Amino acid sequence: MRPDVAAFHDPATGTWSYVVSDLATRKAAIIDPVLDFDAKAARTTHDSAQKLVDHVRANDLDVRWLLETHAHADHLSDAQWLLEQFPGATLGIGTGIRQTQRSFAPVFEFGDDVALDGSQFGRLFEAGDRFAIGDIDAEVIAAPGHTADCVAYRIGDALFCGDTLFMPDAGTARTDFPNADAAMLYRTIQSFYALPDDTRVFVCHDYGPNGREVACETTIGAQKRDNTHLRADTSEAEYVALRQARDATLPMPALILQSLQVNLRAGALPPPSGNGVRYLRIPLDRV
Repeated sequence: MRPDVAAFHDPATGTWSYVVSDLATRKAAIIDPVLDFDAKAARTTHDSAQKLVDHVRANDLDVRWLLETHAHADHLSDAQWLLEQFPGATLGIGTGIRQTQRSFAPVFEFGDDVALDGSQFGRLFEAGDRFAIGDIDAEVIAAPGHTADCVAYRIGDALFCGDTLFMPDAGTARTDFPNADAAMLYRTIQSFYALPDDTRVFVCHDYGPNGREVACETTIGAQKRDNTHLRADTSEAEYVALRQARDATLPMPALILQSLQVNLRAGALPPPSGNGVRYLRIPLDRV
């Protein structure tokens, strides 16, 4: 079946968020929502997420799922605010979030307010888990390589691949984070390439390389034919060498220290200090 997909781009972080719906039943899911964060002013707003809410309400949709493809290092999640707007929804992520939480707990010296068992999320998905959006079947596909907790969601004929594949001219995701591995990402993408060529692919990020307009949708066939890092005929050794060489040149994401402190809490901000102010911690000379 073919879900309706409404895409929303956040130009500040290059992130695509999606409202995916079964128009026959009006049931819907939101994937990878963004909390707007002005790093210079240290202020958060909900402008990006409000656009998702406006679309849902304008189309009389019933949001049953809030889905994260992983704990993002480049934007803050607005999942908790959206749960307030849609109290009947369940927040889901892959079970690998536990490993990512454990990996970063010492970096931020998480306190008792951050459980390291993924219990902040309403549903921890295992590879192969199935659920539904109305009458449209959905499947969880393990997608490690970029991070340990990456999953993709195959909803009808659409694959939401998170930070694995970008648009074909932008290639694939970096693999230099803790628990990341280029060979593992190669195998993840090979599992995607086994899907039908006409499978629609929706990426999590696009930055309009070489001056083109930003885009979010491609197909498995186009990726296999044109992906600048990994085509159908690219060997694992070739890909790993290319990926590792490229990763060695990349700076850290601008918001990694801020975003992980929120995203590992399932989109919740840190609790207020004694003065009622919430603080994000910046570890010096650590990362």
